[in-house]
Amino acid sequence: MKELHQILPLIIKNALYNEHLFQTKLVSLFCKYGSLNEAARVFEPIEDKLDVLYHTMLKGYAKNSSLDEAVSFFRRMKCDDVKPVVYNFTYLLKVCADNTDLRRGKEIHGQLITNGYASNVFAMTGVVNLYAKCRQIDEAYKMFDRMPERDLVSWNTIIAGYAQNGLSQVAFDLVLRMQEEGQKPDSITLVTILPAAADMGCLRSGKSIHGYVIRSRFSSLVNISTALVDMYAKCASVGTARLIFHRMKQRTVVSWNSMIDGYVQSGESEEAMAIFQKMLDEGVEPTNVTIMQALHACADLGDLERGKFVHKLLDQLKLGSDVSVMNSLISMYSKCKRVDLAAKVFENLQGKTIVSWNAMILGYAQNGRVNEALNHFCEMQSQRIKPDSFSMVSVIPALAELSVTRQAKWMHGLVIRTCWDKNVFVMTALVDMYAKCGAIGTARKLFDMMEERHVTTWNSMIDGYGTHGLGKAAVELFNDMQKGTIKPNDVTFLCVISACSHSGLVKEGLSFFSSMKEDYGLKPSMDHYGAMVDLLGRAGKLNEAWDFIQKMPIEPGITVFGAMLGACKIHKNVELGEKAAQKLFELNPDEGGYHVLLSNIYATASMWDKLARVRTIMEKKGLQKTPGCSLVDLRNEVHSFYSGSTSHPQSKRIYAFLDKLGEEIKAAGYVPDMNSIHDVEDDVKQQLLNSHSEKLAIAFGLLNTSPGTTLHIRKNLRVCGDCHNATKYISLVTGREIIVRDMHRFHHFKNGTCSCGDYW
Repeated sequence: MKELHQILPLIIKNALYNEHLFQTKLVSLFCKYGSLNEAARVFEPIEDKLDVLYHTMLKGYAKNSSLDEAVSFFRRMKCDDVKPVVYNFTYLLKVCADNTDLRRGKEIHGQLITNGYASNVFAMTGVVNLYAKCRQIDEAYKMFDRMPERDLVSWNTIIAGYAQNGLSQVAFDLVLRMQEEGQKPDSITLVTILPAAADMGCLRSGKSIHGYVIRSRFSSLVNISTALVDMYAKCASVGTARLIFHRMKQRTVVSWNSMIDGYVQSGESEEAMAIFQKMLDEGVEPTNVTIMQALHACADLGDLERGKFVHKLLDQLKLGSDVSVMNSLISMYSKCKRVDLAAKVFENLQGKTIVSWNAMILGYAQNGRVNEALNHFCEMQSQRIKPDSFSMVSVIPALAELSVTRQAKWMHGLVIRTCWDKNVFVMTALVDMYAKCGAIGTARKLFDMMEERHVTTWNSMIDGYGTHGLGKAAVELFNDMQKGTIKPNDVTFLCVISACSHSGLVKEGLSFFSSMKEDYGLKPSMDHYGAMVDLLGRAGKLNEAWDFIQKMPIEPGITVFGAMLGACKIHKNVELGEKAAQKLFELNPDEGGYHVLLSNIYATASMWDKLARVRTIMEKKGLQKTPGCSLVDLRNEVHSFYSGSTSHPQSKRIYAFLDKLGEEIKAAGYVPDMNSIHDVEDDVKQQLLNSHSEKLAIAFGLLNTSPGTTLHIRKNLRVCGDCHNATKYISLVTGREIIVRDMHRFHHFKNGTCSCGDYW
């Protein structure tokens, strides 16, 4: 541009300024460098303007200005009686396509026909591109089909149109037809069709294209190699993607991004970060896409330190104004358990989008900060941002954790009012929410009403039955699923095996575990092995459970030994309990819960020396038992009760009521389980039992609700044996249904019985 300004005085000095050739060249050069004002200063004073000057100016407007200015200049040409040429239309159609302005694109199309270019291959290729970019792919194909002749560019345009509109198979079919009609695919065709193979996850087609690439000697082209890396990575063949990437003599930043993304999508986030670091070491400047991928990898790894490093890097690159990057940063901090840092990013973010709000809501929900998630959801709506399906799927699980039916119904109503009640993922979240709020019948009604079901829908319903102790219903539903077209996945089997565990269906659980491997080719995870140990252990088959652990093909983890220790506690097996506890102490020495379980096993067996030893270890390490806490939601207020607490305003009334209620249930046959408390006298034991958090919560609920009302109680720990027995009798003498959700499952107490059948 500097050189152009140096030449201009020479043109004027040598009296060449009025020469048409130099005028046209000057306008063309100014337009090429995007200096439309300079071009206009040359163009406007010319009295006898040639048509070619108009064409050059229009090209400049089309490439360097807004669509409005380009169309306005085109209209001026008509007023000045300048006859359009074909490339006037191709430039204007491209601008309309890039702006997805279908209305004005159709106007240009009409002008093209009026001027006699309806059969021109270049003009009609522009028309095809316009309709394809405006997502009118059927109309694009009509235009393509009417073309009397087609060149390679025409074929590439319609193929790209189908690929970019998500119709990858049609794009493949057109490539075959193109070859049948004598056109040979070039590098543009291949760069277009490789992402289509990736989108379909069709490795076989991708390999076929790779073969053509090699035969046609396109392998050295960096854009082709990059597309191959992307295709193999997205087709779950990241090893092949890596080979191609390492063999590339040249790499663009897009090549690096494709490889990093491939590792992230395949779950190899450590490798993704290694490639990211190598990219930095080689001096390649990351783009916003690179940063988002690196943040995704850090989030998957839960690596806060490297996440902070990437945050610092994006500040250095001045990418803080990119909302998409900042949304990824919010998600990274949330997944690294630093939702406070995520909130700071969110608060300082300018131009928040629905994605920003969703990331923050999900971040709060994932970190157990349910109230903040709900508050942000409400604030988002107060700012007139309409929730989308992701908003709903983010906030509904947060409500599920509250386990409050009233709020569940409010959310269900909102889903209906916002017209998301046909979305399979939103409805699946509602099924899961109702199940976790104790309304398993409502969950099943919604499940049956759904026109479409995803595998997660089936999993949610099966899991819901399992947590409610309805193992047979879970098995029946799993059998129904197998009759349909949706195949069970590894989560499905975990849900159904766990359901069998909670209901004592040992034979069925063993069968499902075998079927998972043999019939579906699914590899069991640590969670599956833990569920199997739980299944055998709960049923009292402790030796079989221990043998199962010894024969595991992978090293047993905390899940497995935790299930074993819990089973030993239930069935009072000291020997195996000690073995399981020892493994747990090695794997997680700072978890006090395992020490408490072992001490309870010793106490039940009257092994006081060993009990004292465990308690001494806990004291030295500063380990404490998590205090029992039970919650009751009453008239929009959550009431919390801790074992033995007297801080509630109604404490005196609650304890007095419990004394009276205790006499009534004893008369009905209740016998306190004195063996669950040690080192104190019987009268003190009775007092301690009466002050358990769930009993305090139940008493409060009975005192503050109308007769016949169902009580909903939440507890942070497993319901103890004495409270479970007492609650059965309370439901009998009060005529109330009491639903207790503990850390593992639901207990529905009614008329003196529990839905778990005393098996939990």
